Amino acid sequence: MKNIVLGITGSISAYKAADIANALTKEGSSVYTVMTRAAERFITPLTLQTLTKNKVYTDMFELDEPSQVAHIALASKADLVLIAPASADIIAKLACGIADDMLTSVMLAVKDTPVIVCPAMNTNMYENPVTQKNIRTLKEYGFEIVEPREAMLACGTKGKGALAEQERILEAVHKYL
Repeated sequence: MKNIVLGITGSISAYKAADIANALTKEGSSVYTVMTRAAERFITPLTLQTLTKNKVYTDMFELDEPSQVAHIALASKADLVLIAPASADIIAKLACGIADDMLTSVMLAVKDTPVIVCPAMNTNMYENPVTQKNIRTLKEYGFEIVEPREAMLACGTKGKGALAEQERILEAVHKYL
């Protein structure tokens, strides 16, 4: 059984993470979800906990297991980290090494573990030179990027920025596991 840390960030595509978590769990993986505060505005931790049968991590300072430092324990047990959807905010934080919440702290503690990042955001945000530079930086760090697709976006514009199809994301996961 493989341990997958699933990071979910603040994007309208956050609801699609439930299907991804469900598919990975049905395939036999243990999925440990880490949600940013912004992600919780789009989907509840209860949904992911019910689908994965594992605790969902949202608060870095929650004293769940006193014998462990949660973000270190999660990073250590991960066979793979999948961030889907990955907002422009999380991509920027990862590129700069900012660790100001549970997900970014887990990411700084990850070592020698495959990381897959699946961007999802408005086209203008995705195409912004800063976001593109941050994505290149993540690639230089060895992260795999599953490119977003072109579609009609939630904001009403058509362009590149929609979360990749679940099948493409799962293919990337299977490549590493």
